[in-house]
Amino acid sequence: MLQLDGVTVRFGARGALDAVDLTVADHEIVCVLGPSGSGKSTLLRVVAGLQRADAGRVLLGGADQAGVPVHRRGVGLMFQDHQLFPQRDVAGNVAFGLRMRGVSRAERAARVTELLDLVGLPGAERRSVAALSGGEQQRVALARALAPSPRLLMLDEPLGQLDRGLRERLVTELRGLFGRLGTTVLAVTHDQGEAFALADRVVVMNEGRIAQVGTPLEVWRRPASEFVARFLGFDNVVAATVSGEAADTVWGKVPVPADTPEGAARLLVRPAGVQLGDPADGLRCTVQGRTFRGHHVAVLLRPDDAAAPLLEAECALRAAPDEGAAVGVTFAADEVVVLSG
Repeated sequence: MLQLDGVTVRFGARGALDAVDLTVADHEIVCVLGPSGSGKSTLLRVVAGLQRADAGRVLLGGADQAGVPVHRRGVGLMFQDHQLFPQRDVAGNVAFGLRMRGVSRAERAARVTELLDLVGLPGAERRSVAALSGGEQQRVALARALAPSPRLLMLDEPLGQLDRGLRERLVTELRGLFGRLGTTVLAVTHDQGEAFALADRVVVMNEGRIAQVGTPLEVWRRPASEFVARFLGFDNVVAATVSGEAADTVWGKVPVPADTPEGAARLLVRPAGVQLGDPADGLRCTVQGRTFRGHHVAVLLRPDDAAAPLLEAECALRAAPDEGAAVGVTFAADEVVVLSG
């Protein structure tokens, strides 16, 4: 459906995209994830035709889009701020693209009714968009983007202005809706939870380049680099020297997966792999803090060795030690990831 070949965009001396290659298959949902300034929104704008690429190609359905204007690319766009027309009612907003394409009044009305049912707003045709809640406005914006049956739907921070509970509910509904419609989706977001819940594949970007591509589970379980690990919120990263099935670190010996190449490396120990026990066993630490995370408690540990960085452990609600308690730390090899850089 979509192919980017070496797409580069520069704003003066700054590179927004640096030779980006990416493919999106028919009916696939791909989320581009990254911090502010990573290039994810520029990528979306290049695909839409809103930003000219300085080098490389964008192909839709195998056809090079160089010189093809936005309205002829057959893509749908949905933005964070909805961009609804306040002077038009819900039906007028949803039908806008169809009316611009010369679709008859009867066909427009039928399509509007169909889409409002799909997005959970049946019978809302005559409502004023100003009277809608944020979540309802987002549903109208989605219906408007879907109305012309775009071959590719692009979402730019689609749920960014909504509160957390509504975001979590809508992202589940969106995934189900896109699955039923067979919609091909390219979305950008800075919210990893949103991306992982929505996407078939996640693309992590950093400074205009793709840092990692994979399924949500692959990226979460095995971040490819220290940047990706830290972006996902994993801070248990340490320099190591691998020898056999263990590595020497400032935290002591850390087991590593079988077949790990020997020599210098950077290791990530996922918090679930930091095991707490008797202070006499393993790396002796003191509990510096505890943070309730809903289904578990994040425990911050300070090693007795002042040169060793802090560690985060993930504990069951009833098993988390008290602040100030002394514990011994050992590590689980299946939660250790060798990072590329």
